[in-house]
Amino acid sequence: MTGVVSPLTIRLGTVILYTGSLYLLYLTGVRLFGIKAARLTLAIASIIPIFQIAFGILTLPDGPLIFFWTASLYCAAWEFFPTSSYSPSYRLGILGILVGLACLGKYHGFILGLGILGFVVFSPVHRRLLLSAWSWLAIALFGLTLFPILFWNLNHDWISFRFHLSSRFIPAPGVTPPGYSLVKVLVVFLTNILYLFPSFGIPLHWAILRSWRLQFQQPQKDLQENLILWVSLPLILGFTFLGGSQQILAAWPMAGFWSATLILGKYAVKWDQSLVRRWLKYSLISIVTLMVIFLSHLHLGILQKPSQYALFGGFLTLEQDNSTEMFPLQQLRDGFTQSSELSQALAEADFVFTNAYYLAGQIDMALTPLRSLPVTTLSDDMRGFAFWFDPEDWVGKNALYITKESYAQMVALTQVYSSYFAEFREIGTIPIKRGGEITEVFHVYQAQEMLRPYPIGLR
Repeated sequence: MTGVVSPLTIRLGTVILYTGSLYLLYLTGVRLFGIKAARLTLAIASIIPIFQIAFGILTLPDGPLIFFWTASLYCAAWEFFPTSSYSPSYRLGILGILVGLACLGKYHGFILGLGILGFVVFSPVHRRLLLSAWSWLAIALFGLTLFPILFWNLNHDWISFRFHLSSRFIPAPGVTPPGYSLVKVLVVFLTNILYLFPSFGIPLHWAILRSWRLQFQQPQKDLQENLILWVSLPLILGFTFLGGSQQILAAWPMAGFWSATLILGKYAVKWDQSLVRRWLKYSLISIVTLMVIFLSHLHLGILQKPSQYALFGGFLTLEQDNSTEMFPLQQLRDGFTQSSELSQALAEADFVFTNAYYLAGQIDMALTPLRSLPVTTLSDDMRGFAFWFDPEDWVGKNALYITKESYAQMVALTQVYSSYFAEFREIGTIPIKRGGEITEVFHVYQAQEMLRPYPIGLR
């Protein structure tokens, strides 16, 4: 849209969607629980750090997911809780489209659809809509909205469904899968509280448990809360218990907690408002302070040991500090502009590849201002790169292989890549510095004339 590739421009869409998601969450709160509860819900959701990062800063599928997830909730609030007696309406058709769009954003949308269906099936007031013509329209529009996913998978051996439902959980060859561990479940539970920030994570879990208990005692008393629980708990409980056997990424259960803030906002209305204001105020101050410390560390290495900007001599060695994964793109770019050999190799290359899919985007953003080239991943876990480019197109072409030092030290990996090219040699290194210290080194290899296609790797 801007014609400029930078960390800022690629996040513009995410920022816009996140702003819309917050507004829709507020409108949903007004519709379900009143304006006071909606304001508190908006304040809570705006302050929680993982929501800001996963939905509003990082360019992830969670951005469009949470927008259409919240839009679906808002539509459901109008459809299921009218001012007069309930009767199925055209809004079911709109709801079918919105849930479908949530699925296009991320497959979590299917859980949203199942949650809404569960609410309808177990609510005597709403159960009759299952036989309504509007319900059949909703199903048809849902299927039509899903057509891009279905058509693409039909032509690619249903790979994305197989990946998310099966293959991503299969360990690499030679790796013994760990057994199920309740300790890991507890770790996921506590980690979620940490991601949400304890001053919100603990009250949010309390609100969910309290609402759940009340639903068992009086199932039909508060159908609004019942709806929120139906769309929230499957994700929250599902990923918490899945954590007993698999690694769970931070954002996976967060759409469920996002919905649950509506319940916490409702309960917070009944608390002493002076306490609520202090709760929100000091939580915000604490989170902003921690974010300032983190961002300062990210750019200056104030917690790094050693670092010329280290506070109290630093706390984290480079081996312990995962924040070095987020490196300044400008330094990688400067490494090419300051080296005539690297600049010449970039000018002669037909494409660039790396061995880790998460590095490809960073390398692409770093090099695009210098020269716009296809950047791909050649590995046993290529993700989307296996389909965005045709491996046959690279045969006979020249490439640059760019990777981090830890991968460059894997001699076997380098030998595998060299076997696919007529000539393969290292032509330079680019150090990445923070706080005056080298935190990472990128190795650049020139690969001349690819001999055969690299096999598609998907785990």
